[in-house]
Parts: sequence; C-alpha cells; structure tokens
Amino acid sequence: QVQLVESGGGLVQAGGSLRLSCAASGRTFSSYAMGWFRQAPGKEREFVAAIIWSGSNTYYADSVKGRFTISRDNAKSTVYLQMNSLKPEDTAVYYCAGQLYGTSPLSRAYDYWGQGTQVTVSS
Repeated sequence: QVQLVESGGGLVQAGGSLRLSCAASGRTFSSYAMGWFRQAPGKEREFVAAIIWSGSNTYYADSVKGRFTISRDNAKSTVYLQMNSLKPEDTAVYYCAGQLYGTSPLSRAYDYWGQGTQVTVSS
C-alpha cells in the first residue's frame, strides 16, 4: 500500500515556474513507476509525465515536453515535477500516481493516487 500526498501548487503568471512534489508513504516506493496527470475543469484527466522506478527513463506528453521535468528521490520517497514556461492552458489539478508494472500514459494503469494540487496560470 502506498499513500501519496502532492504539494507545491499555486497561482503563477504565464512564463513562470512551479515545482510540484509528491511524497509517498510505505517502504516500497523505489519499486514503483510514478506518473503525473492533470485535469482541467470540464476535461478528462490527461497524462503529463512518468518516470520508472530507477529514474533512468522518463516520458512526457507532447504538450509539456521541453518545459516540464519529472524526477524522483527514492531516498526521500518523493517524486517531483518541475514546471517551467507555464502557460494558461497548464491550469489544472495535478495528481501523482504510482504503479508497480512500469510507466504508462493511461490513468487506469495506476493503482495509487494522491488527492491533487491546484495549479493556476494567469495570463
């Protein structure tokens, strides 16, 4: 069982940066692939980025590639999402998620979810 708690969301102007954190409980965090998803009002939840258990491979949605960076610190049981050059269309609730079987852009592949953190980008 893994519990996930996101933090770091907030209000930022377009072009600004935020770093989201997702702290995991449980001693098996290093075994989990982790992902970030987001959901804007009236829209479906969408994939943002994912990272394998070791951190050596990362994957991004085309919409954030080159602007966002996912990373993890297994010693701290934490996964991060560094978001640069933010745009108003990045406004959403951001969720972290975990699963044992490898990265996936599909939300249904993930077993554990955090409660989400709001990111609002003003124009």
